[in-house]
Amino acid sequence: MHGSGPSGFAFDSGLEIKTRSVEQTLLPLVSQICCDVPSTVGSEEFCAFRSSLAMCDSRLDCNVLMTHSSIAKILEVEGILKVITTLINHKDNTKKSDKTLQAIQRVGQAVNLAVGRFVKVGEAIANENWDLKEEINIACIEAKQAGETIAALTDIGSLNHPESDGQITIFTDKTGVIKAARLLLSSVTKVLLLADRVVIKQIIRSRNKVLATMERLEKVNSFQEFVQIFSQFGNEMVEFAHLTGDRQNDLKDEKKKARMAAARAVLEKCTMMLLTASKTCLRHPNCESAHKNKEGVFDRMKVALDKVIEIVTECRPNGETDISSISIFTGIKEFKMNIETLRENLYLQSKETLSATLEALLERTEDFTDCAYTSHEHRERILELSTQARMELQQLISVWLQAQNKKTKSVSEELELTILKISHSLNELKKELHSTAAQLAADLLKCHADHVILKALKLTGVEGNLEGLAEYACKLSEQKERLVETCRLLRHVSGTEPLEITCIHAEETFQVTGQQIISAAETLTLHPSSKIAKENLDVFCEAWESQISDMSTLLREINDVFEGRRGEKYGYLSLPKPMKNNANVKSLKPDKPDSEEQAKIARLGLKLGLLTSDANCEIEKWEDQENEIVRYGRNMSSMAYSLYLFTRGEGPLRTFQDLTHQLEVFAEEGLKLASSVQAFSKQLKDDDKLMLLLEINKLVPLCHQLQTITKTPLQNQVFLKVDKCITKTRSMMAILVQLLSLCYKLLKKLQMENNRWVSVTNKDSVDGKT
Repeated sequence: MHGSGPSGFAFDSGLEIKTRSVEQTLLPLVSQICCDVPSTVGSEEFCAFRSSLAMCDSRLDCNVLMTHSSIAKILEVEGILKVITTLINHKDNTKKSDKTLQAIQRVGQAVNLAVGRFVKVGEAIANENWDLKEEINIACIEAKQAGETIAALTDIGSLNHPESDGQITIFTDKTGVIKAARLLLSSVTKVLLLADRVVIKQIIRSRNKVLATMERLEKVNSFQEFVQIFSQFGNEMVEFAHLTGDRQNDLKDEKKKARMAAARAVLEKCTMMLLTASKTCLRHPNCESAHKNKEGVFDRMKVALDKVIEIVTECRPNGETDISSISIFTGIKEFKMNIETLRENLYLQSKETLSATLEALLERTEDFTDCAYTSHEHRERILELSTQARMELQQLISVWLQAQNKKTKSVSEELELTILKISHSLNELKKELHSTAAQLAADLLKCHADHVILKALKLTGVEGNLEGLAEYACKLSEQKERLVETCRLLRHVSGTEPLEITCIHAEETFQVTGQQIISAAETLTLHPSSKIAKENLDVFCEAWESQISDMSTLLREINDVFEGRRGEKYGYLSLPKPMKNNANVKSLKPDKPDSEEQAKIARLGLKLGLLTSDANCEIEKWEDQENEIVRYGRNMSSMAYSLYLFTRGEGPLRTFQDLTHQLEVFAEEGLKLASSVQAFSKQLKDDDKLMLLLEINKLVPLCHQLQTITKTPLQNQVFLKVDKCITKTRSMMAILVQLLSLCYKLLKKLQMENNRWVSVTNKDSVDGKT
C-alpha cells in the first residue's frame, strides 16, 4: 500500500472513493497512517485519548449492530478506527503510568472487537453476493489479521515483570503497529468499496423491477388489472426512491448529485401523472390525445430510470456533451485563467488559441442578443462589451509579443495593465448577462404567478369549448417557449455545474409538460363530463405550477452564487461576518474553544450521533415511510446528524450562521412533529392518548427553549451557546426516539383492534380517491 497524504486517497491502486460515507470513515485514519508519522504525543494527549476511549466504549456498548442490508451501518466502526492514531503517535520515552498502560491495552482490545464485528458484516455480505464473495472474504481475512496483530502488540499486561523482557509490544515494535494499521486501512477500504458495489446492484435490481412492472402497466386493458399492478408498482417505486435518495446524499461529486436529483424529481412527479394518464386512457380507449398523453409519461420515466443507472454505474452514453462547454460563465472563467498564466510564462499560450477561445465565448452571447425577450438596452450593452473585449485582446496580444522580445520592466507593467483591462471587461460582461437573464426570469415569474392560462384551459375543457382550447393552447405554447428560452439564458449565468444541470432539467420539464397539458386539455374538451380526464388535467397543471415554483428557487440560488453568498468557508466554530449597522457584532472576534471545551462538545456530539442511529432504526420499522410522523422524524434525525458532524469539524455546517439556521429549522420540525403526533393521538383510547401527550408535553417546551437560545445575542460566548444548543438537541432526539417507538406500537395496536388494514377499493382507486 502506498501513502499519498490525507486528501488524495490514492493509497491503493484501483480503489477510488466516490461516496462521502466511505471517505468520512477512512479520512481520520488515512490522514495519520498514510503520512510520515510523528512521535510527539505526551501525557496530555494521553489524557485526551482516555476521553476518546470513553467515547469508543460508549459506541461499543450502544449495541447498534451492523446489518448487511444497510451499508451505512458498517460505518459504525469509524469511531474505533480513529484511536489507532494515538497508538502510532505515542512517545517512546514517555514514562508509562499504570493508567496509560491499561488504556493502551483497552484500545487494542477495542480495535480488535470492532474489527471482529466489521468482519462478520463483511462475511454476511459475501454470503449473499456470490460474485463478490472471494474478494470480500480475502479482505475480511486481512482485516482480522490486522486487528489481532494490534491486539497482540498492545497486550502489555506482563510488561512490568522481568521475565517478560523479550515480549514484543507497541513500545518495542512501532513499525509493526504501523504496518498492521495500514493493512487494516487497506482491507477495510476494500470491504467498504465492495459493499458499495452491492448497493449499486440493489439499485439496478430495483430499477429493473420498476421497468418490468411499467411494461405490464402499459399493456393493461382493464381497471381491475390496472389497480392490482399499480399497487405493486407503487411499492417498487418507494423502494427505488429510498435507495436512490440514499445514494444521492452519499455522492461526493456535486454534478452527479444534481443529475441524480433531477432524474428522481422526474420520477416522483411522473408517478402521479402515470396514474391519471393511464386511468384516462382506460376510460376513453379511443381518444388519441389520451394515448399521446400516456405515452409521453411512460417515455419520460424510462429516460429518467436510464439516467439514474448511468449515474450509479458511471456508464455514459457515447457522444454525451459536457454541459460546461455551453456555459458562458464557465468559458469566461477558463479564458481569464489562460490569460493570467502569461504573468508567469509568456510562451505557455498561443495568440491563435486565445483569439479562438474568446470568439467561441462571445458567439454564445448571441443566445442573449438574438433572444426576442431581451430589452434593447441590454442587447446594446452586451454587443458593446463584446466589441470592447475583442479590442482589448488585440491590445493584449500586441503587448504580449513585445514582452517576448523585450524583457523590460515597462513592458511587464504594460502587459499587467492589459490583462487587468480585459479581465475587467469580461467581469462587466458577466454582470450584464446575469442582469439580463435574472430580470427576464423575474418578470416572467411575476407575470405568470396567478396561472391565468391554466385556469382558462381547465374552464374551456369542462365547457367542451374547442375554439377556446385552441386559443389558450397557443398562449400556453408561447409561455412555454419563453420559459424554455429563459432557462437557457439562466444556464449560461448559473455559475456552478450543479445549477447548470438544474437549469437544463427545468428547461426539459417546461418543454415536455407544456405539450402534455395541451394533450390533457384536449382530452377533457372532447369528454367534458369525464371526472378522470379533469383529474388528469389537474395533475399536469400542478406539475407545471410546481416547476414554476422551483424556477423561483433556482433564480434565488443563482443570484446568491453571483453575489458571493454561497461557497464561503470559515474556520471551525467561527463567528458570522460583521454586518452593516450592527455595532455589537462588529466588536466580536472568532472564539475558538480550548481543548477541554472541544472534548466536551465532542462527547455531546457523539451522544447525539448515537441517538440519530437509534432514531433511524425506529424509522426503518414503519411500513408507511411517507407517514407525517416518520417524515418529520427523518428530517430531525438528518439535521441532528449534521450537528454531530459539526462537533467534529466536518459536514455541511461550516459557520456559526449555518449552525444557528439548522437549529431554528430543527426546532420548527420538532413542533410540526408534536402537532402530527397530537393529531394521531385523537384516534386512540384515553390511556394510550395520555402516554403520547406526556411525551409531547416534554418536546414542545424544548423546541421553544431551543428557539430562544438561537435568538439570544452571542456576547462572546460561542462555546456556551453551542453547548446549550447541542444539549437541548440531544434531549429532543431522546424524546424523538421514544415518540417514534411509542407511535409505532400504538399504531399496530390500533390496527389490530380495528382488525383491518387501511386499503383502497377498486372503485376508489380508479376514481382517484386514493
